[in-house]
Amino acid sequence: MNKRIVPMLLLIGIACLAGCGKRKESVPTQAEKLPIEVALPTVKDVILTRQYPGYLSADAAVDVVCRVNGQLTQSNVSAGQRVRQGDVLYLIEPTPYRDAVLQAEATLKTAEAELAYAQSSYQRMLEVIKSEAVSEIQLLQAEANVEKAEASVHSAKASLNTARTNLGYCHIKAPIDGQITKGNYSVGAYIPGGGSPMTMATIYKDDFMYANFTVADNQWLRQLLVEELTKHSPDSTYYVTVGLGEGGGLKWQAKLDYLSPNVSTTTGTLDVRAELLNPNHLLKAGSYVTITLPVGKMQNATLIPDASIGTDQLGKYIYVVSDSGTVHYRPIVIGELIDDTLRIVKSGLYPTEYYVTQALMKVHEGMKIVPVISHSKSH
Repeated sequence: MNKRIVPMLLLIGIACLAGCGKRKESVPTQAEKLPIEVALPTVKDVILTRQYPGYLSADAAVDVVCRVNGQLTQSNVSAGQRVRQGDVLYLIEPTPYRDAVLQAEATLKTAEAELAYAQSSYQRMLEVIKSEAVSEIQLLQAEANVEKAEASVHSAKASLNTARTNLGYCHIKAPIDGQITKGNYSVGAYIPGGGSPMTMATIYKDDFMYANFTVADNQWLRQLLVEELTKHSPDSTYYVTVGLGEGGGLKWQAKLDYLSPNVSTTTGTLDVRAELLNPNHLLKAGSYVTITLPVGKMQNATLIPDASIGTDQLGKYIYVVSDSGTVHYRPIVIGELIDDTLRIVKSGLYPTEYYVTQALMKVHEGMKIVPVISHSKSH
């Protein structure tokens, strides 16, 4: 090989190595860095809550019953209809009960006539007893006849009242306002209601509802609710949130109105009830709901959007951003969700630290970014 070629090759190799070394040491320019949205956590006082399963019940649920025997001849209501108190819903064949009223009225008239005759006879005997025209025994017998006639009148009046009551029972009326269920009997059916009342349908009074749930006694002692319910001032109303539907998406405010005076010895829980308005009658008795109950307060809580938190095998994490724009992986300990969007961060994030609000898949440990300060109202 030519002795001049060897030094030239050595120089070329050294130049290549130097060039490669410079390429490895190069850093991304400002234009190459990704713009990533960051924000400071929200710091504020929050109310801590706990969720409990519960169910709804109507203000009142009253059975419409038949109290007499007879054929159902008329139905004036359809399933699901809203009715008013006093509306005639069903009619039982009234003819035999109307006849019973007429017969009782006739019996009463007879008894009243017999009483009048007995009283007149007794008065005449009192007038002539001094002349010894009648004996003492006859006078006592006349007095007994008056008492017997009076008893007959009382009995006839009671029978007439019963007959009229039974006739009234033929017209089955709504006992309360509300929405009625479908009927249990069809027109033409014989209803044996004389011996034991037969349920025709049920009316639910649902202008407002009750949310019912239970709380364990050991949890109850830690509740903010204990303090609130023991107040005696009229303005110490305490509210909970009732959630209905998938994920509790539909929400109502409910006013607590009952706390059981005892702890169940079988379940170790207290019964609690909250009242909520139902003006559009959307809520139905028997629906399962979620009750969000305030249980305490936290001052200066650190909050970030729940969407800004990632999950891996080690648990929950976020990415914080240093003053130099460097991204750092940070494990955190979280608390409960506040206002459906913000999550309490118990540890792992200081109020003065910026965190990556979104695009978690685009960043990684040690990455250089261009921080874009978020001005969202949620922050």
